[in-house]
Amino acid sequence: MNKADLIERVVKDAAITKSQADTAISSLLSGIEADLKKGGRVTLVGFGTFSVSNRKARTGRNPRTGQPLKIAARKVAKFSPGAVLKAAVSRKK
Repeated sequence: MNKADLIERVVKDAAITKSQADTAISSLLSGIEADLKKGGRVTLVGFGTFSVSNRKARTGRNPRTGQPLKIAARKVAKFSPGAVLKAAVSRKK
């Protein structure tokens, strides 16, 4: 499923226009992004938590040459699924 598929799903389920659904989804995603940029967490109860994690600097290897290279420390976005989502995914059909 991509963003366009998600918009179509919201249009169908919420009985709103396509532009309203696009605005709502874009607003949700930009809100999550803005909070993560500030170092915050976004928790959607039952669905999961978006957070920022710090990765330490480390030494890697170039797969072609085998030469070691330095990988800088950086922040990465992380998602931890909630209990309801975990249960829904693990159910047998």
